[in-house]
Amino acid sequence: MADYVKVAQAADLPSGQAMAVTVGEKRIALFSIDGAIVAIADTCTHRGGPLSEGELKDGVVTCPWHGAQFNVKDGQVLRPPAAKGVASYPVRITDGAIEVEV
Repeated sequence: MADYVKVAQAADLPSGQAMAVTVGEKRIALFSIDGAIVAIADTCTHRGGPLSEGELKDGVVTCPWHGAQFNVKDGQVLRPPAAKGVASYPVRITDGAIEVEV
C-alpha cells in the first residue's frame, strides 16, 4: 500500500509555478494550477529532460530540452518527440503541507 509523504509547504509553490522534489529514488514535479497542486514524474520520457523546469501554460508543461508536452494533471503526452506519458501521483494538502502518494 502506498503512503503519502510530505514533500513541501504549499506556501512555497505559488500559482502557475513548478518545483521538483525527490521521494526515495523518484524525482517528482509539482505544479500549482487553477488553485490545485498536481504531481507528475519530473523526467521526460523522450530524453530525460526536467519537466519541472519547463514552461507551464494552461495545464500543459513543455519539456525544456526538446519540446515534448505533457498534461500536468494526468501525465499524458500531448506532443512528440516523447512517445509515452509520465506517471502522475495523487496529492493532498494537510496543515499547509503538500503530500504526495508514492
